[in-house]
Amino acid sequence: MAKTVALPLVQPVSLIGRMIATLDRVLMASARAAVRNGDLPYFGL
Repeated sequence: MAKTVALPLVQPVSLIGRMIATLDRVLMASARAAVRNGDLPYFGL
């Protein structure tokens, strides 16, 4: 049995939704890189 669950989410339709989703992906990539380097991730912009 898997320890994680993937939930299908609705794709953002509006331009604002797409921009927020892109920003979220960038911030998450930055946080992952910071954790990998042993630093605390920055929260927000």
